[in-house]
Amino acid sequence: MSMLTPPGMGGQYRITGNKYPRMRRPRRHGRLVLLVVASAAVLGVIGWGTLQLIDVFAGGKKASAAGAGTHCATDTAAKTGPSPARTVRALPKPGQITVNVLNATPRSGLAKQTADELKKRGFRIGQVGNATKEFDKKVKGSGILLGPASSLNTSLPVLATQLPGAESRTDTRKGTDVDLIIGDGFKQLAQKPAADKALAALTAPQPASTAKKGC
Repeated sequence: MSMLTPPGMGGQYRITGNKYPRMRRPRRHGRLVLLVVASAAVLGVIGWGTLQLIDVFAGGKKASAAGAGTHCATDTAAKTGPSPARTVRALPKPGQITVNVLNATPRSGLAKQTADELKKRGFRIGQVGNATKEFDKKVKGSGILLGPASSLNTSLPVLATQLPGAESRTDTRKGTDVDLIIGDGFKQLAQKPAADKALAALTAPQPASTAKKGC
């Protein structure tokens, strides 16, 4: 064996000339490529599975929210029922109200002028003249509307549309007539268009009840 022969070679290779045997193991490129492809495939499967889980949970939340909304609407409808009907206030018409026009001021002629205007607007006119001692020269405002207890929510509100700001009172009289007592602050009745508008609003249908919002 030559001294230039590497130990352990068993004399299999001999160095001749300027050529030397290769000592490195052959590179295994195929195994490395296979390992990279397998890793990429595993990562792809893991990512796809994660997306599927997220979609499942997100879909479940949306379905729960939609179900809750449907239940809320159904429960609300069951509680409230159909929309409440609108009721019309049962108020007398001007032609059903008899008004006594009484002047409590020192100015003459106010009772007749006011009574004539009320008659044009459809009211029935009763007594026209001066106010009694109880009210004569003692009414500082525009006027007082006076009637029986039953007129407080019927005839008096209708008459009040003709004289905004007048005070409404009741007494123990018999019958259904009401008094319009003219006070020191009286100038004139409300303009007819404004009075008609106020009367229409007074007799407009009112909702029977108010429905609650939400669940």
